[in-house]
Amino acid sequence: MRSVCVFCGSSSRVRQPYFDAARRTGSEIARRGLRLIYGGAGVGLMGALADAALEAGGAVIGVIPQSLVDREVAHARLTQQHVVESMHDRKALMNELADAFLALPGGLGTLDELFETLTWAQLGFHHKPVALLNAEGYFDSLLRFLDRAVEEGFLHPAHRGMIHSDGDPGALLDSMRGYVPPAAGKWWQRP
Repeated sequence: MRSVCVFCGSSSRVRQPYFDAARRTGSEIARRGLRLIYGGAGVGLMGALADAALEAGGAVIGVIPQSLVDREVAHARLTQQHVVESMHDRKALMNELADAFLALPGGLGTLDELFETLTWAQLGFHHKPVALLNAEGYFDSLLRFLDRAVEEGFLHPAHRGMIHSDGDPGALLDSMRGYVPPAAGKWWQRP
């Protein structure tokens, strides 16, 4: 694992503990000598994450659609910034650049990126670890929902097991290093 793609919110209206978690994550990624791949913005948790990684001497690679550059939300001090045409292009390039994926708290965009990445893993398009930094218990209800999806037969238990979750970025990165992709059967067959 040489690079970690982090999905997280761009809102600046969130509580301070979420900013603290983003900063801890950026610092920890840089401290371990990993490249940070993220959505390229300089606002909200995204900006806090990138700033902390840069301050810790890390390499930070942004991937941002031109429409967001036009809105002046692009981070100005990254190691490298890829400007792409669309959100689809953004997700495809982040997937190509990253060895692992980590979602911090965020809104619809974060969930879109997370679930597309999980779907690609379920379908075998990649075999990279996917994790949730469960700061302030933010993802507790999502994890319960996924457990319910297993109970109701919509999600194979092995695919539910693909999702690492922890409140500590260091512990989470450690568990991601040891990730072994599931040997699950076809997702449409009953377990």
